[in-house]
Amino acid sequence: QLQLVESGGGLVQPGGSLRLSCAASGFTMDYYHIGWFRQAPGKEREGVSCISSSRDTTSYADSVKGRYTISKDNAKRTVYLQMNSLKPEDSAIYYCASKLDLHETDCRLITRDYDYWGQGTQVAVSS
Repeated sequence: QLQLVESGGGLVQPGGSLRLSCAASGFTMDYYHIGWFRQAPGKEREGVSCISSSRDTTSYADSVKGRYTISKDNAKRTVYLQMNSLKPEDSAIYYCASKLDLHETDCRLITRDYDYWGQGTQVAVSS
């Protein structure tokens, strides 16, 4: 069974850094795009970043571009989200998700297109 498990969340001061991990099992990432999404209380779920299945092309939300970096290690079946210069508005539950690439080279941050989701990990940015 395909499973995604996030970890690495926690409490961090503004300007600090966290690295989130998404461990995948039950499938090979060779044919799946992996995305990170977040949802704050009272707000809609939004796409943060994604990385494509084969060429490792990436996409970022404007709000995190230049501060976040997504990467993956196919051998370890793990996708990472390095978050730097964190701001209070980054606080949210962060989810990783996957979708079949359907031979698409690049990934897109369209929430409804992603089929499999992790349980989420809480990120709190506060002084």
